[in-house]
Amino acid sequence: MYGIGRRRTAVFASFVALLLICFGNAQAEVKKSTADHSKFKELQQDFKTGPEVTEACLSCHTEASKQLMQTTHWTWEFDHPKTGEKLGKRNVLNSFCGNVVSNEPRCTSCHIGYGWQDMNVSSSDALGEQQVDCLVCHDKTGTYSKFPTKAGHPLYEPTNVNGKVQMPPDLTKIAQHVGQTSRENCGACHFYGGGGDGVKHGDLDSSLTNPPKSLDVHMSKEGANMTCATCHNPDAHNVPGSRYATKVIDKEGVDIPTSHYKDHASCDSCHGDKPHKTKEKLNDHTDKVACQTCHIPEFARGGVATKTWWDWSTAGKMDENGNPLNIKDDHGHITYMATKGDFKYAENVVPTYAWFDGQMNYTLRDEEINDQGVVAMNTFGGSANDPHSRIWPFKLMRGKQPYDTKEKHLLINHVFGKDDASFWSNFSWEKALKFGTQKAGQSYSGEFDFIETTMHWPITHMVAPKEDALSCQDCHTRTNSRLAAITDVYMPGRDHFPLLSSIGWGLALLTLVGSIGHGLIRLISSKRGGR
Repeated sequence: MYGIGRRRTAVFASFVALLLICFGNAQAEVKKSTADHSKFKELQQDFKTGPEVTEACLSCHTEASKQLMQTTHWTWEFDHPKTGEKLGKRNVLNSFCGNVVSNEPRCTSCHIGYGWQDMNVSSSDALGEQQVDCLVCHDKTGTYSKFPTKAGHPLYEPTNVNGKVQMPPDLTKIAQHVGQTSRENCGACHFYGGGGDGVKHGDLDSSLTNPPKSLDVHMSKEGANMTCATCHNPDAHNVPGSRYATKVIDKEGVDIPTSHYKDHASCDSCHGDKPHKTKEKLNDHTDKVACQTCHIPEFARGGVATKTWWDWSTAGKMDENGNPLNIKDDHGHITYMATKGDFKYAENVVPTYAWFDGQMNYTLRDEEINDQGVVAMNTFGGSANDPHSRIWPFKLMRGKQPYDTKEKHLLINHVFGKDDASFWSNFSWEKALKFGTQKAGQSYSGEFDFIETTMHWPITHMVAPKEDALSCQDCHTRTNSRLAAITDVYMPGRDHFPLLSSIGWGLALLTLVGSIGHGLIRLISSKRGGR
């Protein structure tokens, strides 16, 4: 009977395994497209421009453009529900390139449309449904790219670029080979924001296209093999996860069950608020410490350096021949450009840590600043007493920006264009700032200087394997604690209060004396009893 039971168990286990295999295959099959776009009659034509491709796409995907034109990706605007600030790339200043206004043909090369050339006119007023760029997000050939100076358009004819002829992408082939978004599609813009690979975010760069598990357990093929859309799960082309309204926790004030997924990309939406199964003591930290703090020990660790300093005040230097000066360091990083100033880079960067409640506020272009110190281009709330705050990792970007010394606000820097005023054409800040402020409708006294700024970028990507997460001693230590700047909480092992320590040692000594006394009493009692 015992043998029969074992055989039945083995048969049942095999049956379950077969079901799991079939289910897994079925799940994998669901991810495959049911359509071969190369067979669509609408796509079997010689496309000359991007809008022509979009027109063909809309013949089947009738609502796609309407949906997309309602999103932040299209409008580059975000009306913050709590602060009332009008944010988005169209409005916000940053510590890299400044602002899009007056630099549109260059900056809108990353807009998901064709031909937006004036930030004073909304994208939906300036462009129609056919100007939505379907290919930038859905190309599966890896050959589609927008040209950096054509306001979102790719090349349409062979073009001489720095002495080499660059060919336009084959729009017909690309249109016939489209599919779901990939890391490559999203990364084409998000990896290269701020002027180069890994420059802006620090936790987003080309190393995440096909990362090893040691770099990112979610995106690695040896890990979960996720795409960006797995977490930033689109609904009618609206992608959740805006940095303008970050959610520190998924569901405020309520325990989150594992595998719970709402409409926002967050760790606890999948892992819950008690993710540690074998080391449950670690779950005592989740009400105060963000998952990213322990599980992203460093950023920019995929071999791509991120920019940590950008000083516009030094731009404009020429070499001995009167040509714009460019300098590289031993690693090939450009540390100085006449067009942009001085840079600093770093890899394997330990984040800056601070309390964060998800509420990010930005210094807008008409906002008065205090020029007696460093200007924070964004600030955020959070505290140890706030149940919705967590200790969060940030990239701290530093640099210098132009500002109006009389009006006391940061200025719009006009750097790109064929006009005589662009800084990259004539290296005149006087002309560039006058033109940029006029284009933006910004007041300008005509007197300017440069002021040091900071900007915080929340770190959420490059999640390391659990064995590479921070250990207790990385924070709970008196020397080199990761959380040395978090001073409003008592942290065992890090903090030392003489009175508290004296009381503690006193209690420990009394306990020891009491134990010894109790032991002696029992010993004496036992000897007397033995008589």
